[in-house]
Amino acid sequence: MAILDVARLKTLETLQIYWVLARIMVPVAMLTEVLSRLGVIEAVAPFFAPVMGLVGLPPELGLAWLTGLLVGVWGAVPLVFALVPAGSLSVADITVFSALLVIAHGLPMEQKIIEKAGPAMLLTTLLRLAGALVYAFLLHRLYAATGWLSAPVAPAWIPMGAPADWTDFAVGLVETMASMLVILLALSFGLEILKRIGLLDLMMAALAPLLRLAGIRREAGAFAAVGLFLGISYGGGLLIREARSGAVSPRQVFIACIFMGFAHSIIEDTLIVLALGADVGGVLIGRLAFAVAATALVAAFVRKVSEETFYTWVCRSPALDAQRA
Repeated sequence: MAILDVARLKTLETLQIYWVLARIMVPVAMLTEVLSRLGVIEAVAPFFAPVMGLVGLPPELGLAWLTGLLVGVWGAVPLVFALVPAGSLSVADITVFSALLVIAHGLPMEQKIIEKAGPAMLLTTLLRLAGALVYAFLLHRLYAATGWLSAPVAPAWIPMGAPADWTDFAVGLVETMASMLVILLALSFGLEILKRIGLLDLMMAALAPLLRLAGIRREAGAFAAVGLFLGISYGGGLLIREARSGAVSPRQVFIACIFMGFAHSIIEDTLIVLALGADVGGVLIGRLAFAVAATALVAAFVRKVSEETFYTWVCRSPALDAQRA
């Protein structure tokens, strides 16, 4: 196939993915911004106080996590030190909160993307929330028992506030969507180039042992790796196309999506919370180990589920849906 034909095909495929993502992200972003400005998020936040107590955090941080759950990491970080002064928090506190945030955030948007690839939205959302709470609880108990990271936090960066008005919000949303299109095009062409020169095979061979421990096979490995490094919007977006084509089995799609829920965007998100004062061992190394172990448990369960139960409750098949349509 000629280079221009390949480029045209990849561009069309990427635009199709982008359109699917845009139809999810723009309405969800607008809805969450409206809820935030109406005070709905702040009104619900007190119900999160018991959850904060479970992981040893001040109840005020419930509002920050709730905002993160609905809006994303960037929605939560401006609230952290506005709600609780930095002098009142230890490095352990910020690390535990960051563990909650980097695993479970932006759920309406990211889980909708995952649903498009086939997995049941409710099930994957509950697993992701449970994973965040379990991991944060384990970190809290470890730090409480050992006294590790008990020093006061010394943030390298105290974030500014959220967009002041709708104009700032609209500009930010347009910039986000434009940058996403550029990144998706770069990813699509980059993966094709890496595939053709054989470098993708080498990269996947290096990641294969880790992904294999999590129950992810080669067919879904590339997309799990994209999600791991760049986030669910990108890894999930590419996985939607493969799921619809039938190139990746529904069970592998589900397992890859679970792994991406526990461990995704490890570059950007990790750098953000490290700037807040979190410990790299808790938010990166420990998180990866937890993601592999937790996904492996889910994968073991999925392998034992019957076809009827799997397609009824766990994951639909986008490829079959496309054929029926």
